[in-house]
Amino acid sequence: MEGIIADTSIWIDFFAQIESPKVDKMKRGLLTNQLFICPVIIQEVLQGIRHDKIHKSCEYSLSAIQMLSANMWDASTGAAAIYRNLRKKGITIRKPNDCLIAWYAISFDLTLIHNDRDFDNISRHVPLKVI
Repeated sequence: MEGIIADTSIWIDFFAQIESPKVDKMKRGLLTNQLFICPVIIQEVLQGIRHDKIHKSCEYSLSAIQMLSANMWDASTGAAAIYRNLRKKGITIRKPNDCLIAWYAISFDLTLIHNDRDFDNISRHVPLKVI
């Protein structure tokens, strides 16, 4: 198995205990130490948790995953370039953070597991590997 990164949409399913092939692949990545996470996904996951006790537990769980570290300038300008290039082609990405997540996946040569149509649009125009 190659390295993977799971989008927030998969983390939501995981924490909600929804069974799916994508969640199973993420779990395998956890077990084999081939799952990575980036700061924006941590933010998206944690900001959506309402209850303090669950929030703390999730924060602790996420802290054990391999964190991708990148120069913030490179990440920001790289994500902006993805967004702008798609806009020039008439494609509007609904959540600009998805361009940042895509940039991390591309830059670290990881496959992105997701349940978000924006990533399918992005992957048609940049070298983003998706499941």
